[in-house]
Amino acid sequence: MIGVRRFAQWGLWFGGALVLLAAVLIGIDVLMRKFLARSIGGADELAGYALAIGTAWGLGATLLDRAHIRIDSLYVLFPQKLRLLLDAVAIILLVGFFALTTWHGLGVVSQSWTSGSRSQSALETPTIIPQALWIAGLAAFVVVGTLLLLQALRTALSGDLRGAAELISTRSAEEEVEDEIRDLKDRQVREGKN
Repeated sequence: MIGVRRFAQWGLWFGGALVLLAAVLIGIDVLMRKFLARSIGGADELAGYALAIGTAWGLGATLLDRAHIRIDSLYVLFPQKLRLLLDAVAIILLVGFFALTTWHGLGVVSQSWTSGSRSQSALETPTIIPQALWIAGLAAFVVVGTLLLLQALRTALSGDLRGAAELISTRSAEEEVEDEIRDLKDRQVREGKN
C-alpha cells in the first residue's frame, strides 16, 4: 500500500496545485478588472476545469486518510464487526458510484475526441483535454479505492479487525485528538530547531 499511498499523495498535490493556480488566476483577473478595466478572459472556464480535475485527483488520498465525511451518529454505538461491515459497504458503494461515473465519462471523452469538441468560450479549449484529465483522476480513485478495499478485506479475513478498521473506518474522536497532539509536538520540535 506504500506505492498506492505515494501515488495518491502525488494526485493530491497535483489537484491542490491546480486549484491554487485557479485561485491565483481568478485573483489576478479580479485585480485587472478593478484597476485596469481589462480581463484575462476565460479565467472562470479554466478555474472550473481546475476544480473538477483537482477534486478528482484528490479523492484517492482523501480516502486513504479516511477524511471523507460520513455521518456517524449511530455508527459509534454498533459493535465493531457491524461497523466494519458497514464501512465495507460504504467503500463498495462509493467506489462503485465513481466507477459508473468514470465509465459514462469515458463515453463523453470518446465523443469529444471523435467530434473534435471545443468549449464555447473565447478560449475554444479542446474539451478532450480537461475531460481526459478529469476521467484519469476518477479512474485513479477507483483503482485506489478497490486496492484499499481488497487490503481491508485481507486484513479482516486474517483476524485483524482493528487493522481493517484503521484502513476503512471513520476516524474516531480519539484518533483526531492523537493526530492533533502529534502535529503540535512536531511543530514544537521544528520550531525548537529554528
